[in-house]
Amino acid sequence: MKKWFTWVLVTIGAALGITACVTSRSGYETAPYKVIRTDGDFEIREYPELKIATTARDADNSSFMRLFRYIDGGNVAKEKIAMTTPVFMVDGKMAFVVPEKHQAATPAPASAQVIVDTMKAQRVAVLRFSGSRTKDSEPQSMEKLRVWMKQNQLMEAGAPFSAYYDPPWTPGFMRRNEVLVPTTH
Repeated sequence: MKKWFTWVLVTIGAALGITACVTSRSGYETAPYKVIRTDGDFEIREYPELKIATTARDADNSSFMRLFRYIDGGNVAKEKIAMTTPVFMVDGKMAFVVPEKHQAATPAPASAQVIVDTMKAQRVAVLRFSGSRTKDSEPQSMEKLRVWMKQNQLMEAGAPFSAYYDPPWTPGFMRRNEVLVPTTH
């Protein structure tokens, strides 16, 4: 009886944990895009111009915390700004997308290490993959995307970048990650 009760508690705890992870990104505004074409885990998308808050990407967690402080009121207006998805890694920087509500009037950062910038409108080829970030996961996914692009006669038109949608407590197999390459076609 005791083993059965323990098994039931573990099962309920696991189910609640998985449910929390599945819904953890559902409450966040996501950067808008239009899907042009889908092929399994590959897509061609069009992103509009996006306002982003950026900071230099560091090996430790300080990049994220600088951006988090900015949206948590660490800006000139001392205004809280909603978290959005994804977090982009582009040109050696980490970037949070500014929510639609603040696109027209984005509060200036209080820290000189955070810059409000614009990501130009662009068409991108995308490969979605799951798993935790490792030194191999992103390069392997990028290679798969480039092979697919070559097979589909898509030319690279800019520097590749990546996107991460989930908080760190989300189990790897449930994470949504992407590699993106600007394309002209």
